[in-house]
Amino acid sequence: MVYITEDLIRRRAEHNDGELFSLEELSLHQLDIEKIEHIGRWCSKLVILYLQNNLIPRIENLGHLKRLQYLNLALNNIEVIENLEGCESLQKLDLMVNFVGRLSSVESLRHNVHLRDLCLMGNPCSQFEGYRQYVVAALPQLQCLDGTEISRSERIRASHCLTEVRRRIQEEEKEYLERRAEEKEAARRKVGEEDGSLNESWTTDINTAIDSLENQKEQDLQEKPRSFEADEERQEQEFWQKPCAFTPESRLEVHHLLQEKRKAKEKKTAEKQTCPALFGANGHVLNINEAKLNFHLTEDEDNNTIVLDLAVYRHMDTSLIDADVQPTYVRVNIKGKIFQIVLPAEVKPDSSTAQRSKTTGHLLLTMPLADGEIKGHRTVSHQRRACESRHTALQEASESRKNSPERLEVDPSKRSSVDFTNIVSKQSFREGRWKTPPPSTATPSEEFVDDPDVPPLV
Repeated sequence: MVYITEDLIRRRAEHNDGELFSLEELSLHQLDIEKIEHIGRWCSKLVILYLQNNLIPRIENLGHLKRLQYLNLALNNIEVIENLEGCESLQKLDLMVNFVGRLSSVESLRHNVHLRDLCLMGNPCSQFEGYRQYVVAALPQLQCLDGTEISRSERIRASHCLTEVRRRIQEEEKEYLERRAEEKEAARRKVGEEDGSLNESWTTDINTAIDSLENQKEQDLQEKPRSFEADEERQEQEFWQKPCAFTPESRLEVHHLLQEKRKAKEKKTAEKQTCPALFGANGHVLNINEAKLNFHLTEDEDNNTIVLDLAVYRHMDTSLIDADVQPTYVRVNIKGKIFQIVLPAEVKPDSSTAQRSKTTGHLLLTMPLADGEIKGHRTVSHQRRACESRHTALQEASESRKNSPERLEVDPSKRSSVDFTNIVSKQSFREGRWKTPPPSTATPSEEFVDDPDVPPLV
């Protein structure tokens, strides 16, 4: 059973910033509410109230709503129109598809002098002979009934035959009330029979049960799931195929059946959804990303911190996010989805901070490194330092040479440019491998003939 609570009304009053005293419109439809309560005391300035598609059996606790103009109670279990005299400003009342069989109860709406529109379609009273004539004559302030305007001639004819119509309505109403009493008694007997069968199933012989229990234990364990599912399907088919009258009791029975079926389905789904393993077999932390979110894990060496940037959904409320920082890992619960990652170094959980971006929705976790994990500046070797100093000196020399003006020097000793004529020294030219070989001193042979026309070989 769903109760009307202050928290429920505040959640339904988001358009009014959750304020109740100034609330003018409230929607409580399709919530399986079974009793109207607290609304007239908490929301006395209501103008529009939606209570359709619930399980409300009676109109009550609405007398303090002096400003109420529109009340929607369609698709409920209401059988009598009552307790609306205090709604002085009521202009439209919707009671479509209820169980109003006492048509004479509409005369209680005479005190609502501003009532202009009434809807009673789908109620048992709408099947009575002379139903429209009776309502038109009983409520002279009414202008529209069941979506059809009331003309002046129709009102005059209804007022003329009101006595005869009222007599017929009273007879049909009496028959309907007798039939309803029988339906209630049948429903009461049915509930009693179900309770009796349940009690009889438990009053068995204990000794016989104990003797047969051991013999059938293994067989029952194998056949129980299969037979239980088959019995459930068979009972459900019988329930939906069995004809029954449309009464408040049958509507409640259907509601309870659907509710039990929904609960069983939710329970079965919850059993299947097992919690993921957060730790390995040997106790080490596992990396988990159930929500499949993008993330960046970086180390800030300047501030000695580890930064985790988690791409949380932009429009998700921050109350659905729970972050847990441990010395060696981080766990974030995003609406039931686990994100867990192992950190590259030990951090300080107490000094860690969590921030959420208002534009992107990302979650930023800043975790300072522990004392033992603080990293100093990198040491540079002597050889590398010398190379870097020479490189710097050469760069400075080249820049200064570019910036200084270039002049023509006459004195060769003061020449700053390279003398390409002295690249190879004379000594190296004499001692090098390009030295010209000395002239041959060997004497020619006796057969050699010196021909003056032939040039000498170099």
